[in-house]
Amino acid sequence: MDTLPVSPLAPATTPDPAPVAGVRIATAMAGIKRADRRDVLLMAFDEGTTVGGVFTRSACASAPVEWNRARIGSGSGRALLVNSGNANAFTGQRGAEAAALSAQMAADALGVPVDEVFLASTGVIGEPLSAEKFAGVMDGLAASLSPAGWADAARAIMTTDTYPKVAERTGSTDGVPWRINGIAKGSGMIAPDMATMLCFVATDAAVPERELQQLIAAAADRSFNKITVDSDTSTSDSVIAFATGASGASVAADPAFADALDDLMLELAHLTVKDGEGATKFVAVTVTGATSDESAGRIARSIADSPLVKTAIAGEDANWGRIVMAVGKAGEPADRDQLAIWFGDIRVAVNGERDPDYSEAAAAAVMCEPHIAIRVDLGLGSGTDTIWTCDLTKQYVAINGDYRT
Repeated sequence: MDTLPVSPLAPATTPDPAPVAGVRIATAMAGIKRADRRDVLLMAFDEGTTVGGVFTRSACASAPVEWNRARIGSGSGRALLVNSGNANAFTGQRGAEAAALSAQMAADALGVPVDEVFLASTGVIGEPLSAEKFAGVMDGLAASLSPAGWADAARAIMTTDTYPKVAERTGSTDGVPWRINGIAKGSGMIAPDMATMLCFVATDAAVPERELQQLIAAAADRSFNKITVDSDTSTSDSVIAFATGASGASVAADPAFADALDDLMLELAHLTVKDGEGATKFVAVTVTGATSDESAGRIARSIADSPLVKTAIAGEDANWGRIVMAVGKAGEPADRDQLAIWFGDIRVAVNGERDPDYSEAAAAAVMCEPHIAIRVDLGLGSGTDTIWTCDLTKQYVAINGDYRT
């Protein structure tokens, strides 16, 4: 596949965060799919690093996901090995063997227990992964580990992404400073259910394993589980957090740390949607007045996942009838005659019909903006939720029609 143009929604610059104490990074070219790009990432963590993670609920999970699930909660994390270009998913026993072999290579190169090595793979599904390709670069990776290089790490895990996704937050607890850095990749097959979506977070704060697991799961629910590009949940979705404790900051029960983690992951989730394959619009779909927050979320997702809604947004068409359709099909409580719909600040429908003051020109102007807010009020209760999505363009079809070639 030819190099894709950078998304028009991309940030103007890519940050390269300061190091996280207790974390070292290296990248390499292993030629997993292409010979001209960095496609392997190795992260090494100090002894005593705790780990938390959430993974895809797909019944066809990848071999690395299965490897990680068996190890979360059973000890510390000393390494993370990630490759792009091949998802090592739907690869049978060969896939499991490739995962085990690559983990053993990383463990041997770093001198750490193999069960403290975590894995992730992203790319084409169903193609066997040749773990031997890691052999040619593993010693070099281990020798070149450095505290710097977060932006390069984000680039090494890209597939159809058009820009690297990096975020950072800092703070302090009881006067002791801490840092959180995060990277993510994802552009298509995005509807996390915990696309291909990966996110890795590291902090130098001291976070007990059980609390880290709770924090990362809650943050994922409020961020990556609130986005959709194409409604398709990947076999490989993974969010893994590592806490080295090297700063000496003990953040147990510190709400400021939890808020910073939430905020960082929401930024990464938004960056993922803004890089949706072929995307030209970033869309927030908010539902209020539902019978519960859960009901609001299901209705918002019905709107955000609708190809008809998304293509109307791509065409800058204020077609609120498609919003009505998506609300009605969601299978949640709704009363047609209490429904109200807004595009931006423009109310286009109220009390089950077109707003009497509806202005096509005003609504169309909203749809021409790169960031669009759609709001639906059901008038039934206090439930509310927001799902973030993007438009569906001809470029999405072109990218995915040519993906394996």
